[in-house]
Amino acid sequence: MKEITYVEAIQQALWEEMERDDSVFILGEDIGAYGGAFKVTEGMQEKFGEMRVLDTPLSESGFTGAAIGASLVGMRPVVEMQFADFISCAFDQIVNVAAKNFYRWKGRTPIVIRAPYGGNIHGGAFHSQCPEGWFFHTPGLKLVAPAFPSDAKGLLKAAIRDDDPVIYFEHKYLYRRIKEEVPEDDYVVPIGKARVVKEGSDISVITYGAMVHTALDASEKLEEGGISLEVVDLRTLLPLDKETVFDSVKKTSKVIVLYEATRTGGVGAEIAALISQEVFEYLDGPVQRISAPDTPVPFSPPMEEYYLPQVEDVVEAAEKLVAY
Repeated sequence: MKEITYVEAIQQALWEEMERDDSVFILGEDIGAYGGAFKVTEGMQEKFGEMRVLDTPLSESGFTGAAIGASLVGMRPVVEMQFADFISCAFDQIVNVAAKNFYRWKGRTPIVIRAPYGGNIHGGAFHSQCPEGWFFHTPGLKLVAPAFPSDAKGLLKAAIRDDDPVIYFEHKYLYRRIKEEVPEDDYVVPIGKARVVKEGSDISVITYGAMVHTALDASEKLEEGGISLEVVDLRTLLPLDKETVFDSVKKTSKVIVLYEATRTGGVGAEIAALISQEVFEYLDGPVQRISAPDTPVPFSPPMEEYYLPQVEDVVEAAEKLVAY
């Protein structure tokens, strides 16, 4: 075991998979000589060469389409979107080609799209979005969103080895803020399996990404008042681990769904609907949603802080639920 950061875990996964499998290559804007916007691929072009670490033009649709084509002839490309916001430029390639190949003609598309997402970096409306909801609605894709370095490494390895298209949402705010002891041996974290990161008895918080840490911080504050939160880290959004979510709800009978994306029509809305439909009889209070409001991400730091879900929001919602 070695303590590393979230971004180092991603680097290790890429490096190890490139060494393990010659069919793995990476492509994207400025990932070669520059080492990527966040230095995730620094040193990789020197190690693996320009044919496996490809600098591309500023054309997300073009290089995503090229990666899909490569995947169909036996390669395992890893595409880096410089920011997840720019994934919209490749939307047609992802949702109308990659996601539908297997349905149309059983064509396997083992492509990974790395999408640095999320706010709290003062990047404004074009560099801070959480676009997972756009793809959560698309059958044929797998979506993962790790919150810890060990999961970041294990899920990226699993995604690269998967025969289906996977969008790998990596939260920029966590890159160099979160450290954890990570196994140095080769391992994968299975796609499609959530994890209870903190056991609790009063309220279940269902969340993912950076909001897992917000929930954990809130749980510490609430413990001072005798309120016990159970924190469920989804890790994978598609396919969704309903069993772990429902088991937690049955245990606590009260639920907060916490997510950073805008409120309407996203991952949190679907989870709230599933809980209401499948385990309604176990609920002792209304399902609470905590999210960003339905506006673009503000650039101003004080406005962005107001916009993003905070520890205090979770504490307030939990206290109301306990008193319900």
